[in-house]
Amino acid sequence: MAEQPSAPKTEQGKAASDQNDTETSTEGQQTTYTEMATSVAGSAAETATNAADDGAPESPEVHFEPVVHLTEEVETKTNEEREEQTFKMRAKLFKFDRDGREWKERGTGDMKLLKHRENMKTRLVMRRDKTLKVCANHYVVPDMKLTANVGSDRSWVWNAAADVSEGEPEAVTLAIRFANSENAQLFKDAFESAQEENRKFFPKEEATEGKEPAPAPTS
Repeated sequence: MAEQPSAPKTEQGKAASDQNDTETSTEGQQTTYTEMATSVAGSAAETATNAADDGAPESPEVHFEPVVHLTEEVETKTNEEREEQTFKMRAKLFKFDRDGREWKERGTGDMKLLKHRENMKTRLVMRRDKTLKVCANHYVVPDMKLTANVGSDRSWVWNAAADVSEGEPEAVTLAIRFANSENAQLFKDAFESAQEENRKFFPKEEATEGKEPAPAPTS
């Protein structure tokens, strides 16, 4: 039988054949690019690993000693370690300014009477809140006289011939004010009791020179 000639391709069939050839070519190019990228990345990783293994030094362990050890406690001495507290009451203290003829506030805090365990002398000490700075420090001598402040039943005024709260002994006039009259009376009783105990240790002292101060603040 005679061989039949092949039918000529239509325009549609030719276009489909050309599209298939193009897709096959594109897929082949994408595969080639992927293989090349994988090969390059693998080579770079291997090179970096070899460099790290061959020449990179190891980081040394660094240790620093602390400058201040927070666990260590610093002992603060107040010179009250050898004394027994016989009285303690919160109050506000004033000092009379002789030059300005006016009262100035010295601070608010705990007023204490402290009796030394060895020489048995009693002194009055008061420190300001928070700062603990001394604002009154003198012996309770027999010649001191507590005077009720004018217009107040919770405040007392007295003269101290040698207060050392500022360092050097100084003659001062002080006034102290308590929260109520009951606390003020408790202070007076403890103060006068300390005077009696100190009587054998202190000779009679002259009264502090100067005019009588104006009444201390009452509020």
